[in-house]
Amino acid sequence: MKKIIIVALLLNVWSHAGDITLTGTVVSDGQKMIGSRFMGYIKHVFVKVGDKVKREDDLYEMESAEFDIMKMQADLMLEQTKVAVEYWREKLRGVNLKRTTLRERTSHGGSTEINLDDFADLDAQAANVESMLTAMQIMVKQANIAAKKLASTYNYIKMKAPSDGVVVQRNIKVGDMVMPGMLTIMLVDTEDLEIDVSISESIISKVHEGQKVPVEIPSLDYHTTGVIHAIVPDANPMTHKIKMRIRFDKGDVNIFPGMYAKVVLKDKK
Repeated sequence: MKKIIIVALLLNVWSHAGDITLTGTVVSDGQKMIGSRFMGYIKHVFVKVGDKVKREDDLYEMESAEFDIMKMQADLMLEQTKVAVEYWREKLRGVNLKRTTLRERTSHGGSTEINLDDFADLDAQAANVESMLTAMQIMVKQANIAAKKLASTYNYIKMKAPSDGVVVQRNIKVGDMVMPGMLTIMLVDTEDLEIDVSISESIISKVHEGQKVPVEIPSLDYHTTGVIHAIVPDANPMTHKIKMRIRFDKGDVNIFPGMYAKVVLKDKK
């Protein structure tokens, strides 16, 4: 039993000539969990697990018949309100033209009598038309907002990749019913990688942010230098461990999240 415990401890931390070797796991700093915002059936799925995708690549598409009808209605309402605005704008232009013509005829003596009723009638017409024009302009703004909302909905009906990455999980297939909030696809950025290491509180004094440390990926015999960029408490306080994140440059090597890694804390003496 004692031997098993000793071996387990050695698998996590080795100490040789003052150096401390820690074990860790390669993780992605760019994991994207893509969920559905609407309820509906899956019409097409364009990717499978393991596929590499670029930003804006199509991932999947939902049935859009109901949304098509709603979008057509919103677009029609927008067009109708625009036509109404133009109608009342032309109406106001005509009333203003009559008012201007009447003033010019009166000021040039074209009429021996000034009919105040005509002026009052045209002013009332102008005020009424201006009110209708303002109301229609407000309706255009409201219809435009509704059309934009439905247009943005299509970004979720035909889901696109938010960034470059690799599909590591796919929970949908054609014909499936998805619910709002359901995880459909998970993407992982394989370029922006880090090493996640748990360290005991006894060696916390030996590490600090910005510290350079040797990094090794044993399965690929890959060696490089990483930089500690974050030291944070473990999510589980009962472990009495501290999480350490190390950034490193993977170059052109095919390093993937989940790979085993080693990190060496050099003895400063």
